[in-house]
Amino acid sequence: MSGVTLKGLSKVYSPGSKDAFHAVKGIDLEIHDKEFMVLVGPSGCGKSTTLRMIAGLEEVTSGDLYIGERRVNDVLPKDRGIAMVFQNYALYPHKTVADNMAFGLQLRKTPKLEIRARVEEAADILGLTNMLGRKPKALSGGQRQRVALGRAIVRQPDVFLFDEPLSNLDAKMRVQMRAEISKLHARLNATMIYVTHDQTEAMTMGDRICVMKDGEIMQVDAPIDIYQTPANVFTAGFIGLPQMNFLKGVVHEDAGGAWFVMSGEQATRLRLTDALAQVARKHEGKRLTLGVRPEHFSLCESGDSAAIHARVEVGEPLGAESYIHLRSDGGDKLVVRLLGIVESGIGQSFCVKPDLAEAHLFDSES
Repeated sequence: MSGVTLKGLSKVYSPGSKDAFHAVKGIDLEIHDKEFMVLVGPSGCGKSTTLRMIAGLEEVTSGDLYIGERRVNDVLPKDRGIAMVFQNYALYPHKTVADNMAFGLQLRKTPKLEIRARVEEAADILGLTNMLGRKPKALSGGQRQRVALGRAIVRQPDVFLFDEPLSNLDAKMRVQMRAEISKLHARLNATMIYVTHDQTEAMTMGDRICVMKDGEIMQVDAPIDIYQTPANVFTAGFIGLPQMNFLKGVVHEDAGGAWFVMSGEQATRLRLTDALAQVARKHEGKRLTLGVRPEHFSLCESGDSAAIHARVEVGEPLGAESYIHLRSDGGDKLVVRLLGIVESGIGQSFCVKPDLAEAHLFDSES
């Protein structure tokens, strides 16, 4: 197996023209040997383009691309030691499961006995042994995706590449296949690079996550670190469902400590923790954004000094928990997660307060 290294990797479409589009903007990324790396971001962020450059399906405009110790910018896709699984299964309808899995090896003139052994091993790993004689039309969507995985496994690549492979599956099957791919990674102990726009897939599958936006890398970290210590507003808002709440205000300091002062009729003053105060002192008087996740709010009395006064826009009772969508007096939208079933009617007054030990401060301008 091998790691993958990107050094200043860029992709520009129609370079030198007025219509030039910079899809990937000089990114640096080190993907370790045997690591499961997830590239995640909204549509158009450059994640699939990056994967296609690694695969050799897109030409690199500038920068260096290494698989292991070998620079592969000009190496043909078939010689890079990679196997790719796409969103579309791309199975031959007239071939059996076994023949679909074996086809790439047959093109490479691999000995028949070795092909059979590899196909049977992959089928055993993926639970396809009893389906080797079937054709794709007799398989479910999840089974077809397993065949596509098997076709990649039999190649015994240095690196597995996945381009949104679960997008065509229903919600229940996506959950099942997430677990299957994670188990496959553990069993093969292989380097895997996985592209998705689904943050749940990113959080549950990756050893590390690379968050991308507009062709640039916003943050690379372990899933829990991405969630708990986002580096910027974009990452904070993109990872987490519902997304982090962002409150606008300014910081002032007096003898009582450092305060985040929100706008609105109530002019809520939130006393910052020592850690947040240390950050805030560098930005006193500037417009800042306080980020608080939905689970870090609690109900409080209207007289509480940290109370945020708001009205209900939508209530979503889910049984074990309820999501309440609020609009603060200062105009901020909030979503709070409360345990159990919480009765809430549109327009009802609510008072909530954030746990500032779990909050984040961001510069509103940058």
